[in-house]
Amino acid sequence: MNPDSLSDAGLSPAEAERKAATFAANDRALAAPGDVERLRWFVPGRIEVLGKHTDYAGGRSLLCAVERGFCVTAIPRNDDVMRVVDAGNQVEAMFRVSDQQAGETRWRTYPATVARRVARNFPVLPVLPALPARDARDARAAVATTLRGADIAFASDLPRAAGVSSSTALIIAIFTVLAEINRLEEHPAYRENIPTIDALASYLGCVENGRTFGTLTGDTGVGTRGGAQDHTAILRSVPGHLMRYAYSPAAMEAVIPLPSGLTFAIGASGVAAEKTGAAKDQYNRAAEAVAAILDVWRDTTGHDEPTLFDLLTRLESFADLRRVLAQSHHPRFAPDALLARLDHFEYEAIDIIPRASDALARGDLDTFGALVDDSQASAERWLANQIPETIALARIARSHGAVAASAFGAGFGGSVWALVRSADAAAFIEAWRRDYLGRFPAHADLAQFFVTTPGPARIRL
Repeated sequence: MNPDSLSDAGLSPAEAERKAATFAANDRALAAPGDVERLRWFVPGRIEVLGKHTDYAGGRSLLCAVERGFCVTAIPRNDDVMRVVDAGNQVEAMFRVSDQQAGETRWRTYPATVARRVARNFPVLPVLPALPARDARDARAAVATTLRGADIAFASDLPRAAGVSSSTALIIAIFTVLAEINRLEEHPAYRENIPTIDALASYLGCVENGRTFGTLTGDTGVGTRGGAQDHTAILRSVPGHLMRYAYSPAAMEAVIPLPSGLTFAIGASGVAAEKTGAAKDQYNRAAEAVAAILDVWRDTTGHDEPTLFDLLTRLESFADLRRVLAQSHHPRFAPDALLARLDHFEYEAIDIIPRASDALARGDLDTFGALVDDSQASAERWLANQIPETIALARIARSHGAVAASAFGAGFGGSVWALVRSADAAAFIEAWRRDYLGRFPAHADLAQFFVTTPGPARIRL
């Protein structure tokens, strides 16, 4: 693997060299002859700069990719078996590309979910047998073929379960392999439902959350009720820039260059932000509260707006909605809980993100930093998805001179980003790490700190 192809796509030279070495490790893990066809991709993680729990409610996000992610190598097969090798941890799993694919646990959940959904949504069209003309009336007895599988090796330098979208990146990586080797873009159901990259990001969000997308039937997904902001960032990011997106449907609102001389530092707390098992209940509760707000409004008024963002943008005043929620009797959410969820979404998606992205675009870093502080505070107060570790990471980053800092991702663990001067990044990381681990020494083995510029979207090599 020549690192120049990675540099040409937008990775920094140092990261391109590291990824090239990782692709070589993938080749060793697959242990295939040198002349066998290999397909390769880099699939990044992402930073949710702003947009905490806004995408599934139709709101806005401010996003960029990171220069860490999954290096993926695939060798197509002639059967429907998918062998997935985690080259970094030297473990593997095997699946069939079938809509009868059973559920799995831990990291295997993600490739199993993709295999099942692809088989369900894009069944192979029947191949008609070559029959003599006199038997043409029997051509309906077609012989169906199966979707092709692959031997896939991946290695990731993203911290796992840290809110940087490692699980989403793996889902996109597996789908990307199956889509190419099965030429899914030529399938009638694909052409009907997924005409653009933005539509693909939204579809892949539904693969993860289990929802139906257009005519493409859903299933259980991985059990979370998130949206498509992570998928959008991974598929649409621009090196050196941040993107402001709205959702349902996805629409790019702005592409903002990161001001010169700045870079991102990432502090992964060491507390896992899982989206599987018991942790998904905490993650899903914020999404369920949004659905409850819409249910209460619909039951009271008869109106049926598709998303909370649609509802807020159509109201002349939020006072009517607040009055309805204050008088509600929802079976799962008290009025105060619904009002808190509304307050957070309104402030983050309607107020903070437009003002913060405009401030960043004009280079007003003081205003940008103050608005990011407001976003962090509102997540602590209203969204209630912060833990002592992420709160401390944001506070410590600001105390060491970060332009801005905030927790991101699903919450209940995970990471914090800090925007810092590039020239000071190495010293900042060391001070940030030292002070954080001084307060939380139990996380010394799992906490990670690294620097990244806004990186490119998924790369086909």
